[in-house]
Amino acid sequence: MPAPWPRKVFSGVQPTGALHIGNYLGAVKRWVELQEAGEDVTYCIVDLHSMTIPPEPDTLRHNTLQMTATLLACGIDPARATLFLQSAVPQHAELSWILGCLTTMARLTHLPQYKEKSANMKEIPLGLYLYPVLQAADIMLYKATHVPVGEDQVQQLQLAQSLARAFNNKYGRTFPFCETLVNEGSRLKSLRDPAKKMSKSDPDPKSCIMLIDSPDVVLEKVKKSVTDFKSEVTFNPDERPGVANLITIHSLVSGKTTDEICREAQGKNTGQYKLVVAEALIEHLRPIRERMERYTRDVGFLAGVIEEGSERARAIAEQTIDEVKEKIGVDCFSVKRMLKNVRQEQ
Repeated sequence: MPAPWPRKVFSGVQPTGALHIGNYLGAVKRWVELQEAGEDVTYCIVDLHSMTIPPEPDTLRHNTLQMTATLLACGIDPARATLFLQSAVPQHAELSWILGCLTTMARLTHLPQYKEKSANMKEIPLGLYLYPVLQAADIMLYKATHVPVGEDQVQQLQLAQSLARAFNNKYGRTFPFCETLVNEGSRLKSLRDPAKKMSKSDPDPKSCIMLIDSPDVVLEKVKKSVTDFKSEVTFNPDERPGVANLITIHSLVSGKTTDEICREAQGKNTGQYKLVVAEALIEHLRPIRERMERYTRDVGFLAGVIEEGSERARAIAEQTIDEVKEKIGVDCFSVKRMLKNVRQEQ
């Protein structure tokens, strides 16, 4: 039996501006918990993924720095986690091409992310097809064994699992089979329409709470959240999705179970309970917002964090891509061996 792969955690986030609480509670908070648990964690700001729709250069640069500040403010520690920029490690694109040669267009067009994003497009950019291949390369380049994802993203990891299996079958044991770590916070719903997932692309600005929102804005958004006509506070996601969404948010920021929250809320109506949720959110987000403001004022510090993390990531990525190249026969050492053999035969 081959030795088990060392446990390694990898995840990435696009630099698309400020995060909302669904992003934070559903992903970044979990990243911090894994870091605090002593896991081998690698976190990537995936700026190449954000180019499926070509961005404005200044906007992308600003968003990259803002995302760095946000991750640091949320608790990511560069001393205990590798935090880096995807485009600073060219091996991501290199491995993506190699893996792309192991899959088919038919397979890529059946992936849920492609179907969702291409639904309203007349002309589909090539990057939208290749997005999941690059995503697989991100994971495989660091030989990650576990990937934190939301419940709606589990299918996206199947391509990485399939490509790892295909490469190993053809070239020998090279990549581990990555497993998913499902994040509970990904269940957060829109405050204005609890039938939909919370999203900052929602045209109603009151639908989600951003990490940079002031306490007054947080309070106003929670007070305006859609619930129902019943006054008591009960957790029933199917019949009372709006109230259940508030309880889920409260649970995630307080650490209390939904049962504990409902017991404590006895005697309060939903209007009164909204004030409790808002207070818990404001106090939880206050230090994060303050740290974000401090970090964003020091661009040199943020750039240094990214460069240091990217250097560490490149060292790992170079080892992996050298191994891959040797196995598929495109490394410089293979060429040297061929030339040596030819000369010996002559």
